[in-house]
Amino acid sequence: MASFRKRGELQWQARVARKGFPPQVKTFNSKAEAEAWAVTVESAMARGIFINSAESERTTLRQAFERYSQEITVKKKSAAQERSRIKIILAHPLALRSLSSLRSSDVASYRDLRLKSVGAQTVVHDLNLISNLFNIARKEWGMENLRNPVELVKKPKLPNGRSRRLIGDEEARLLHVAGASRSTALKPLILVALETAMRLGEMLSLTWVNVNLEKGVVCLIDTKNGESLQVPLSSKAIEILERLPRSPDSDRVFWHWTAIDGVKGLWRRVCDKSGVNDFHFHDLRHEATSRLFERGFNPMEVASITGHKTLQMLKRYTHLRAEDLARRMR
Repeated sequence: MASFRKRGELQWQARVARKGFPPQVKTFNSKAEAEAWAVTVESAMARGIFINSAESERTTLRQAFERYSQEITVKKKSAAQERSRIKIILAHPLALRSLSSLRSSDVASYRDLRLKSVGAQTVVHDLNLISNLFNIARKEWGMENLRNPVELVKKPKLPNGRSRRLIGDEEARLLHVAGASRSTALKPLILVALETAMRLGEMLSLTWVNVNLEKGVVCLIDTKNGESLQVPLSSKAIEILERLPRSPDSDRVFWHWTAIDGVKGLWRRVCDKSGVNDFHFHDLRHEATSRLFERGFNPMEVASITGHKTLQMLKRYTHLRAEDLARRMR
């Protein structure tokens, strides 16, 4: 049964109470709007299709993200990075809006504003995070009435993946400068990256207990995608690892390095000194992956070595030289 109460000069409150359902209360600018809403709610209850929207109407985006951070983000490997992203989103006026009130146009406006200060990839990450929040709220937090406003928003076009590879004598120049630098520990790190396609973070966290030189296998316990990975070692990689000095205080293979930033800082200096421009350390993974293909490994074999989960992702990291393919076709 519906009841209506006037609140002030321009507000009417409608209340629908029906056995088996929680009371529904909503305020409108006119009695006609209140009555129309009440009829719709009563009809949905009678037909057994009513979905309670009260939770999503009183929960702001800020409150939802605070809960999301405590229940979802905390379990992720990239929790710190995601919390920083959430903090940026919550600085936007959207954070004050209820979840049920957010529309695709609101998200599109947020997208356009962010694109003025950050790149397309960052904005895509933001939109994916907001989308996942709505999916969690709808599936697990009892807000079944919610529609995901991100689903109808066009995401920014991402730039093409980097295709930078080592050319000419660039590899030799890099290794020469790295070997002559004050920290000669950079050279074996570069060589292992080229032989295994491992990420920098994976190499820095690698311990000897997970290296089996006899079998020629490295076990990565905690990769970027959260799964363990068995990486086969080439004879050259085994030789490099066998020559590495062991630390008396640490089981880490590359114990000289305590942080990724330290490696990247020295890497930039080595690139500058060797005259190798626009080549990131992560490009060594691109280079190594492409070399695996050039050595005749098929996509599934390469994926088992590099840990790429989809062939599409593998394609982004792989750039074969046309001249090498031409030689194989002769």
